[in-house]
Amino acid sequence: MRKAQAERCAVASPEFHRIRDIIASRLVHSDRPVNVEKFRANTDSTGRALPDSVVGDMVDASGVPAEMQTPDEASDDNLILYFHGGGYVGGSIASHRNLTGHLALHSGYRVLSVEYRLAPEHPHPAAVEDAVASYSWALAQGYKPENIAIAGDSAGGGLTAACLISLRDQQLPGPAAAMMISPWLDMGLTGESMVTNEGHDSSISSIGMPRMRELFLGNAPIDDPLASPLNANLEGLPPLLIQVGDEEVLMSDSLRFAEKATDAGVEVELRVWPEMFHVWHACVGLFQEAADAIDEMVEFLRPRTHV
Repeated sequence: MRKAQAERCAVASPEFHRIRDIIASRLVHSDRPVNVEKFRANTDSTGRALPDSVVGDMVDASGVPAEMQTPDEASDDNLILYFHGGGYVGGSIASHRNLTGHLALHSGYRVLSVEYRLAPEHPHPAAVEDAVASYSWALAQGYKPENIAIAGDSAGGGLTAACLISLRDQQLPGPAAAMMISPWLDMGLTGESMVTNEGHDSSISSIGMPRMRELFLGNAPIDDPLASPLNANLEGLPPLLIQVGDEEVLMSDSLRFAEKATDAGVEVELRVWPEMFHVWHACVGLFQEAADAIDEMVEFLRPRTHV
């Protein structure tokens, strides 16, 4: 495993600190039941449009709604499947267009942003089924596995891992690489950082996560490896990039998953970014560290996908 502390300035930019303070001022530490409708509305309200030079077209990916986001002069061969975050309960194509659009723009690859089914209406394993279906659709469109990468953030990072595991178990050809941003990988919520970073994470409180877990799992067990990929056999997965901030309550998920995957023979690059909050990439255009993190994804991706 190549483990690296992101080589940036010791102190993050003033623009980053301004945004972090705003986010922290809105964070609620509560274990009350989740108001799903309000949560979804709040998540989508943070969304921004695609960059001007990226065009989005809605497609039906084997019954799964998705948006193909195509930058100017896009490669005809390469594709990134992207699974948004939102605790498996919220999030959407719309909430993530700024992140996914800039990933398309920075990479020159098409990005298929997938609108998988959400809990509690569609609990686990609905999201995994949709992830696999969208990947299979890409293969049916003529994209070759060596030209495809899968990526996702938070719950979508966990879904990325689950999709890889499911593809392997179904003996389907896996993608060339995968990238996970601040992934949620342990439904048991047993990571040390769930406690040690509770007072430092400006974006997520561990206190309310059991409520989100209940909505997602339904009747599925906490240790189901497709819900909690930290419990899975990780042999045979493609090269992985894992990015996480060192103040996140979910940091331990990334550290433990990277170690387990490496022990299973998987090529892993773990990048721990100082000071960064949960899925800081979504703020691209607001502070430089977000753009730098997307560029790091592209640097990882290009040598591993064949043009």
